[in-house]
Amino acid sequence: MIRILTLLTALLAVAPLAAQKPLYLVNGSPRDEIASIPPDDIECIEELPADEETIARFGPEATNGVILITLRYDSNARFGIDSLTLGSYIAAQVKWGDDEPPARVALRYKITHDGETQVTEVLEATDGRLKRRVLKAIAEAPRWQPALKAGRPVESEGVVTVRLPEGKPMPGEPYLRIR
Repeated sequence: MIRILTLLTALLAVAPLAAQKPLYLVNGSPRDEIASIPPDDIECIEELPADEETIARFGPEATNGVILITLRYDSNARFGIDSLTLGSYIAAQVKWGDDEPPARVALRYKITHDGETQVTEVLEATDGRLKRRVLKAIAEAPRWQPALKAGRPVESEGVVTVRLPEGKPMPGEPYLRIR
């Protein structure tokens, strides 16, 4: 995993240079950028040189090389409430008054093969009350449509951050981290 993160970091450092931009293929499909791909979703990365064989195989777009990225699944998990993200859904479910102090909770979660959301790690919680309310809202949230690999449901992971009340700035660093 460290090797993948190192390679991904190196690739992203070069990405803004349009003249040197390689052809990115993610699960076989071309992509303009790869910065939005969570590193944990990457199964493997293969870098192909800008040689005659690569250009013959992938066409003139491969004149700066090709980066083949294989994800752990073919399609992402989708949260089933209209077009809401998990974070916006949870923030709407949690009761947190404007008179309460600004607080933030960040959680790592996984979506099981049957669409259940399971919190795997509390990354940050600046207020224990908000943490409890967010965990309860996640436990009561509707199921997801799980990620798919070769047409079969597979587990996937994500990170959600909830900051309430919305629009109210957080106090300066350091944050109180309650786990």
